[in-house]
Amino acid sequence: VQLQASGGGLVQAGGSLRLSCGASGRTFGNCALGWFRQAPEKEREFVAVIKWSGGTTFYDDSVKGRFTISKNTAKNTLYLQMNSLKPEDTAVYYCVARCPHTVAYYLANEYAYWGQGTQVTVSS
Repeated sequence: VQLQASGGGLVQAGGSLRLSCGASGRTFGNCALGWFRQAPEKEREFVAVIKWSGGTTFYDDSVKGRFTISKNTAKNTLYLQMNSLKPEDTAVYYCVARCPHTVAYYLANEYAYWGQGTQVTVSS
C-alpha cells in the first residue's frame, strides 16, 4: 500500500487548505483511511477517519465543525478540507490506512500504512 499526501502549506489563521492523499496498492473496500497530525515535540494525534465503504466519518473534537474528510473512490483519493484554521493546527499531517477498519480508529498504532506527511503551518 502506498499513500501520497499533498496540499500542505503556509496559511494565515482563519484561512483554509485542502489536503489530498492518493492511495494505491490494493482495493480499499473494507478499509478505513484517515489523517493524523504531529506538532513539534508532541505525539501523533488523531484528526479524522472515513470508512472507505459506506463513508462513515469520525473526527477529533478539536476539528469538528472546521474540518471535513471525504473520498473519491473512483480516484482512490482521500481529502481533508480544513477551514477556520488556527495556529494550533500547525503540524505535519499524515495520511493513514487500516484494513480492515477498527473501532479503535483514534489510535495511531492501529494503522499499518502511513504516508510521508505534508506540513501545514498556520500563522497568527
